[in-house]
Amino acid sequence: MVRNMIITNNGETKRVRYSRLAAQLKNERSSFEADWAESNNWILSRRARFFTSDTNKGGRRNQRIVDSTGTLAVRTLQAGMMSGITSPSRDWKKLTTDDPDLAEFGSVKRWLSVVNDRMTNMFLRTNLYNVLPLTYGDMGVFATAGIWMEEDFDRVAQFYSLPIGSYWIANDDQMRVRVLMREFPMTVRQIVMKFGMVDGKPSWDNISTYVKTLWERGEYEAWIDIGHMCHENTEYDDKKFASFKYVSCYFELGSSNMQEANYLIDRDKDVYLRDSGYNYFPGLFPRWQVTGGDVYGTSCPGFDAIGDIKQLQHGEKKAAKAIDKGVDPAMVGPVALRNQKASILPGDITYTDEREGMKGFRAAHEINLDLNHLELKQQQIRQRIQRAFYEDLFLMLAQSDRREITAREIDERHEEKLLALGPVLEQTNQDLLDPLIDNMFDFMVSQNQIPEPPPELQGMKLKVEYVSIMAQAQKLAGVANLERFGGTVMNIAKMTGVLPRKINLDQFIDVYGDRLSVDPTIIRTDEEVEAMEKADQQAQQQAQALQNIETAAGAAQKLAGAKLEEDSALKRLVTK
Repeated sequence: MVRNMIITNNGETKRVRYSRLAAQLKNERSSFEADWAESNNWILSRRARFFTSDTNKGGRRNQRIVDSTGTLAVRTLQAGMMSGITSPSRDWKKLTTDDPDLAEFGSVKRWLSVVNDRMTNMFLRTNLYNVLPLTYGDMGVFATAGIWMEEDFDRVAQFYSLPIGSYWIANDDQMRVRVLMREFPMTVRQIVMKFGMVDGKPSWDNISTYVKTLWERGEYEAWIDIGHMCHENTEYDDKKFASFKYVSCYFELGSSNMQEANYLIDRDKDVYLRDSGYNYFPGLFPRWQVTGGDVYGTSCPGFDAIGDIKQLQHGEKKAAKAIDKGVDPAMVGPVALRNQKASILPGDITYTDEREGMKGFRAAHEINLDLNHLELKQQQIRQRIQRAFYEDLFLMLAQSDRREITAREIDERHEEKLLALGPVLEQTNQDLLDPLIDNMFDFMVSQNQIPEPPPELQGMKLKVEYVSIMAQAQKLAGVANLERFGGTVMNIAKMTGVLPRKINLDQFIDVYGDRLSVDPTIIRTDEEVEAMEKADQQAQQQAQALQNIETAAGAAQKLAGAKLEEDSALKRLVTK
């Protein structure tokens, strides 16, 4: 990287162009920030980062939260989404092709299975499963979540959770997020280690004079605001060397206690920490629900339940106030007690003279403390909040009072859950899982983790089938039909003693195994079955030939031992 000023086609510096783009992105996002701030204050008080100064900021921020029902409901939603979509304890995706017959071809089927297993192991090596629960929580509370995904040659990939408020995004013509701007703080030490080390020593070519000065002073933990812009490269040319589909540029914004104009001297204003790119878009931004061409999510459980959550907190404060009045009521007493000891503590005593028309030291008003009606109302509000976050669905099995429950009942309950979450899961597949797997496949290719594909796959596109609870439940609906059909066929076979010719038993097993997401290595391919059948036929032919030879040899032996002196057909045959 050189320090020369980078000029765009219209004569602007890149920093000027990015400043104008940042202003547009911030203006587009501004209408969503009020809802995010409200959800942050009332549900997840430490999650949002609207200012770079929010990082490493202590102090209690959940002053508005008295009843934690909403916060605990988010925790349940995170766990439920994690186990239902991307559980690390079981495979949740399967690689296949658009052509189902090709996917069942022996060599193709084995190759897809090997690649799928390797990808599963690669995900386990990364920190993906640490980031995904935060992502699902952000989707449920703020309707939008962000992940930054980068290739890592030690761990295959590295994932970073982007707090809501710390980034701005924009869509492309296909409504996919393809523009990202971030603002976040880094220490002087982090900046030098990430962007300035060459052969183990600091290099200052891409770092401002101010950061260099702080480093030389030993102020390694001083905070500097960093800007990051990633977007499609309008000048991309696949024929040019080192031409990237997406441009990525990191640059210093300045210190939070200094103005940018004073921070960056003239020769540093167009210095960029890292000006590079990617052939994949590293940002993953799942939305809970999107309306029309909106960039950010427009609906989620947090938005739907915010009114109930506020009312719940208000009711809890009123209930606490009523209890305080009953336990520690306001008191009235005679003027003579103004400078005397007065107490309502248990076992204590207050002396007062009761006179005609005076009742001495007493409560200012009578408190008939009955919170049953308030508590009933509060419980109704809690139930609405829990339903908004699908807590009743995620915990349906844990809350079941029955000690015995069949597998069929479990499947049916899962299907009920999917009816409510189906659209959300489809949106998650599109925004999160599809690009996640595409990028991971590219990483595996670049790191030589993919075996040579069979010739049948040349020029063919791969696709992903998700083997989550949703996909399994959809397939299980067909399993019931297969089981009824299979049972009927077997009854016919018992009555007739012959398996009906209309049934293709091998295909029945293939379809049944696919519906149940059985490991493809367990079921033999059509080619393997055909080879086994040919081997059986050859074995039968050889056995029959051997039997014929043995029969012929026995007959010859009998002929050889026959006596010609006696009158017989053989004797007459020989003497002719």
